[in-house]
Amino acid sequence: MRRVKLGLSVLLFTLVLSLFSAAVLAQDVHITVLNSKGEIQAQLEEIAAYYSSITEGVTVEVIAAPVGQSPFERAMALYAAGNAPALLMLDPGDVLLFQDRALALNDEKWVADAIDGSLDLVTAADGRILAFPVTVEGYGFIYNRPVVEKALGGPFDPKTINTRDALRELFEAIEASGKGALVIAPEDWSLGAHFFGLAYATQAPDFAAINEFQESLKRGEVKLAENVPVNGLLDTFDLMKEFNYDRMDPLASTYDRGTQLIAEGEVGLWFQGNWAWPQIKDFDTTGGQFGFLPVPISNNPADLGNTQVPVGVTKYFIMDGEQNSPAQQQAAKDFLNWLVYDPEGQKRLVLDASIMPAFKNITIVPEDPLAASLLEYVREGRTITFVLNLPPDHWAEVGASMQKYLSDFVDRNGFFAEVEAYWRGL
Repeated sequence: MRRVKLGLSVLLFTLVLSLFSAAVLAQDVHITVLNSKGEIQAQLEEIAAYYSSITEGVTVEVIAAPVGQSPFERAMALYAAGNAPALLMLDPGDVLLFQDRALALNDEKWVADAIDGSLDLVTAADGRILAFPVTVEGYGFIYNRPVVEKALGGPFDPKTINTRDALRELFEAIEASGKGALVIAPEDWSLGAHFFGLAYATQAPDFAAINEFQESLKRGEVKLAENVPVNGLLDTFDLMKEFNYDRMDPLASTYDRGTQLIAEGEVGLWFQGNWAWPQIKDFDTTGGQFGFLPVPISNNPADLGNTQVPVGVTKYFIMDGEQNSPAQQQAAKDFLNWLVYDPEGQKRLVLDASIMPAFKNITIVPEDPLAASLLEYVREGRTITFVLNLPPDHWAEVGASMQKYLSDFVDRNGFFAEVEAYWRGL
């Protein structure tokens, strides 16, 4: 009888211990999210803290990709260290490079609600959907309406800036009013990925032709000095250099400086994207009176790019399928679904982080004026391809060459030679 009682005691102890261990484990699911959009680091941290506070047993931590390091490089370093986050925010061109490590997400509910075309670049050849679309973004010249209207002496219609000459006249009017015409952000990612990205986007209206142009560059078949859109874009950049607020020391400026100059009305224009709104808002003295202008590359309004702005999904989350446990993977899935389907998650994503969502079911409209401006271009069909299939080191390598051109360390032929050598080297 004593043996039976002893056996029952051991059984009960084992059962209690198992339940206790399960409870401990349930309270100890910790997932890490790699963020490569530094301008919303604080907002994502707040979202993660809130979600952790309302989700028993789960803690979400957001870590930032260091300034100056590409998302691809940071992700590779974390994998090499055996410390891959559950979710890694990557550029579109990087996603397929992780297809052997990313978890397939085809069965997730949000796949059916993703906007048209948003999953094309992140679907592997075997049909596996490898990433969650984080945000729709666009870019061009951000303009400060009160500065521009004071310079023009009346209401401003953005559609009037559809040629390079019209842009020059606007620059001249703003400078004549006592303000700076524009400031150029000298960061390599801005110059290499976004500004020179227009060189590819303006080749053709369809992505297939743009991709073929890139392949021709790889084969060494393209002479940029003979390419009309590329030279037109550089002619516009020369105009920007001429009127640059920091033309005496163009590499000394910073993204943060540009944010403050455009927000406080010291300059009329700044080449950047809607991702800048959280920072502009902190310095805004206009009550949110900002919008976008295209970057004209010629004096023919009908030319591609002169009346359109690039718009596309610019960031994706891949889910690690190699170094995170099934419990962590499920927690990461739950977190993404909360962002897409929970009203509070939607609000925090769209309104707090100023993100234009890539999901049709989210009807909340961003409150920031830059997102509103982009949505107007989208509704009117005045968009071009946001070229997002660039190699991981493009923004660093071509951006560095653009920095040389910005500061007159190389002339146009030298710049073209460096870009052509970069593509051939791939």
